[in-house]
Amino acid sequence: MSTPNFVGLRAVILHRPDAGVERLARQLHLLGLAVEQRWEPLSPDAACDIVLVDADQGWNGLLPWPAGAAPVPVVALLGSEAPGRIAWAIEQGAGAIIAKPIAPAAAYPALVLAHHVFEDRRLARERIEALTARLKLRGAVLRAVEAVALSTGTDEEAAYHRLRRFAMQRRMTLEQAAAAVLARGHALPEAG
Repeated sequence: MSTPNFVGLRAVILHRPDAGVERLARQLHLLGLAVEQRWEPLSPDAACDIVLVDADQGWNGLLPWPAGAAPVPVVALLGSEAPGRIAWAIEQGAGAIIAKPIAPAAAYPALVLAHHVFEDRRLARERIEALTARLKLRGAVLRAVEAVALSTGTDEEAAYHRLRRFAMQRRMTLEQAAAAVLARGHALPEAG
């Protein structure tokens, strides 16, 4: 796991102006980020790479994405121990918390943590989408196995192994091999 570089990134701080936010903005500038501070809903087309949001005063609609779908890393600024405020921050996609009153030294670790949590969530979503797509194609695999069994006069287990061997030789997934078989009129293409 490498530590990300934040130089040149754009951060938006959604918080009412106060001394703690000013210290945080200065620290973010020192880390190389361009910082915009405001206390109004973030527009869906806002150009930012990370969002730091007041979880104590935040409301639904402050951030433009649906719960659990943050398109950028999110850091919650939180002074409350209220479970509802913590739950709200999590729903907004917060991957890290900076406790209030804000200490400038808390900025970098929170950014790193939020970045890594965001990347882990993104990779998990991609894996789930890929597995879901493969699951949807399992019917095609079954039909291809049945077609190979019928065309070769073998049982389904032998047909499955032939299809799997074909997929491995061509360096494709089993689902891709099944699609190739079905596209060729239910005949297993010769490997070679």
